[in-house]
Amino acid sequence: MKRRNFIATAAVGSAGLASASAMAPNNYGQSKEFNLKHNINHSVCEWCFNDIPLEDFLKTLNELGVKAIDLVGPKDWPTLKKYDIHCSMCNGAEISLTEGWNNPKYHEQLIKNYTEMIPKVAEAGYTNLICFSGNRDGMNDYVGLQNCVDGLSQIIPLAEEHGVVIQMELFNQVNHPDYMCDNSLWGVELCKHLGSDNFKLLFDIYHMQIQEGDIIRSIQNYHPYFGHYHTAGVPGRHEIDETQELYYPAIIKAIHNTGFKGYVAQEFIATWDDKIEALKDGFMRCDI
Repeated sequence: MKRRNFIATAAVGSAGLASASAMAPNNYGQSKEFNLKHNINHSVCEWCFNDIPLEDFLKTLNELGVKAIDLVGPKDWPTLKKYDIHCSMCNGAEISLTEGWNNPKYHEQLIKNYTEMIPKVAEAGYTNLICFSGNRDGMNDYVGLQNCVDGLSQIIPLAEEHGVVIQMELFNQVNHPDYMCDNSLWGVELCKHLGSDNFKLLFDIYHMQIQEGDIIRSIQNYHPYFGHYHTAGVPGRHEIDETQELYYPAIIKAIHNTGFKGYVAQEFIATWDDKIEALKDGFMRCDI
């Protein structure tokens, strides 16, 4: 075959594959019956679907048999209880993503916030409470780590007393420039310094694929320090289907094989016309 003919033929074939790939997400979602095995504790981040009224969204989760939602604060906990939906990751004690435990000037406010919130989380029957390292702002990572230890050490005993797990989320530098807790090793070192089962890392698969890759190896090596997982497609933080580079069934299997009993929460921004169908597709891809 002449080179120009080969290129033309290949181009036509590639166009066909691209067209098939574009159709794949909806075909996948429509071709599989939605029936969760519940070997994974499924959850979903509220903010990704906040254009749907909360009560309507909770009703949908009940219909789907999904019993948890992430990143909801005390104001909405009564509504969650009305629909028997668990808050798998609480928020509301943090200052911001950029103003966190690595800077001592925020410690007084953070200690006050978390000291007040930890008993509320426990009283509501919840376990996980999110926190953030904050930005570097020129600070050395070792100094920031020690600052986090100094601050968090003042609330960890209270968390242990109430059975609450403080979880620091890992972010990438593309979406969150200058954020300090931007890699597994730094986060794991912080866990080791604190030495408490009531402090863990929220391992965001989307963020860590962008920042460091090698997701399954990180899960296998550091899973004792990971208390919660978030999903999303790379690139773009969209659906976790064939339009992105991660193969979530293998990732979820790796998580399951560690004996993990916590929650895996969908945190993608849906692009499908039917966002609930997109969410159902995400749950099915993470169900093993």
